[in-house]
Amino acid sequence: MIIGTLEVKLMVPWSHSLKEKRMVLRSITERIKNKFNVSVAEIEDQDLHQSIVLGIACVSNETSHANSVLQRVLDYIEGNCEAEVIDSIIEII
Repeated sequence: MIIGTLEVKLMVPWSHSLKEKRMVLRSITERIKNKFNVSVAEIEDQDLHQSIVLGIACVSNETSHANSVLQRVLDYIEGNCEAEVIDSIIEII
């Protein structure tokens, strides 16, 4: 069993409240879950209104497949998200 994880740090500079942040967060997480069938959760900075840190995980039987899925998720976030990607880390366990 291969587990792939992706940590993505996003910045939402126009967000001035946690309510605005949650709106962006909910939109991103639902679209990712539906499109890629992966697990998504906010893992840090829950109380900061301009910062989002997402943890994304997938389970596969091949390292290349897990890496490919997570790379496609990252590309999707970069191209279809209102927030700016600051940093990302992909790990295969």
